[in-house]
Amino acid sequence: MSDAPRVPEWPKYRLDQLGSIARGRSRHRPRNAPHLYGGQIPFFQTGDVKAADFWLTQHTQTYNAAGLAQSKLWPAGTLCITIAANIADTAILAIPGCFPDSVIGFLPDPDKSDVRFVKYLLDTKKASFQAASRGTTQDNLSLEKLLTFELGVPSLSLQRRIADILSAYDDLIEICERRIRVLDGMARALFHEWFVLFRYPGAPHLHIASPIGGIPAGWHVASLGDHIRLETGKRPPGGAVGAVNGVPSVGAENVNKLGRHDYSAEKYVPREYFAAMTSGVVRDRDVALYKDGAHIGRSTYFRDGFPHAEFAVNEHVFLLRTTSDQLCTNHLYLWLQDPQTVQTIRSRNANAAQPGVNRGAIESLLLALPPRSIGHRFDRLVEPVLAAVVAFARQADVLRRTRNLLRPRLLSGKIPLETADPGNADLAATV
Repeated sequence: MSDAPRVPEWPKYRLDQLGSIARGRSRHRPRNAPHLYGGQIPFFQTGDVKAADFWLTQHTQTYNAAGLAQSKLWPAGTLCITIAANIADTAILAIPGCFPDSVIGFLPDPDKSDVRFVKYLLDTKKASFQAASRGTTQDNLSLEKLLTFELGVPSLSLQRRIADILSAYDDLIEICERRIRVLDGMARALFHEWFVLFRYPGAPHLHIASPIGGIPAGWHVASLGDHIRLETGKRPPGGAVGAVNGVPSVGAENVNKLGRHDYSAEKYVPREYFAAMTSGVVRDRDVALYKDGAHIGRSTYFRDGFPHAEFAVNEHVFLLRTTSDQLCTNHLYLWLQDPQTVQTIRSRNANAAQPGVNRGAIESLLLALPPRSIGHRFDRLVEPVLAAVVAFARQADVLRRTRNLLRPRLLSGKIPLETADPGNADLAATV
């Protein structure tokens, strides 16, 4: 007789049996109707849902009154489900907002379902939803397809207990992310003061003319290529392999709308291929610049073995590595993050079909460099801030991976609830 615990058989329901569900509403895309945008009403798009871990607060567009009039304002607590572009990503509105018809909104029946539980349950079914959405021209998960799925759902009290455990992990992740945003904002603000406004301790009142405008006396303008080594990577013909036998390969798909690394899009190259690569292998403190496609001009800083101790970039990414003590890596990273630098890079598009920049366009970028003493002083000030960003990002990653391991087991009843509590010291052995 088997000693294995019995897995419960929970009743099955469609989403419309657990609450109300409908597509978002937006008759016009931003590029086609700019008169609807720029107000105070959050307008969440599929990329914003993808970028969110749990609660949806960050957005890149807003509606004005005219935009709201042709859309719909959804309340906080609405579960957003993407059905086009990126399929089956989910997040819960933390604030009221609008979203387009490429996003489905679900409002739970308070007597039947907990919205947090439903989100976690849908996340475990993501691969099935994506398989059902594959089409001949463009992937699309219609509302009708979504409602063909039946989901095993326990009693409301058990839903809440499971959601409480999983959301404890998400609350800890959000604390890390909030600290990251504060620290990142501090680093950028300090860079702006010193290198854009030139307001640093001991700054001279006298400015001199330069090819990029007035700069403090004692500074000089240099081409970026004189202070960095630039290289790019590649992937083998036929694409990537699985995680077990491969090394992570970073491409534009790994950067979400907030400029953060997206592990769900991770691809891998064979280990023997990685070992033979002569360029594009990431070293500690390399800066990656995404050089074409929708992510052109976005950059990422790899340091202290995070996000991976061993990984590479593909042919759509430049690696920038400082070669001069006049340009510290922290300075390089924050300069590439500056909106003016991003705009300049995007303006140097060299491709007719797909937006992109070439090596020469990047190496010829001009930047103002201070005397070594000032540059090194800035580096010492900003280093602990950026180191803390990496530490919190690593902590959030551990929490996220643990939550993802627990989620399917909790949602199928295969693991006791008390075992999965975040405070359980034996949790690692369990999962």
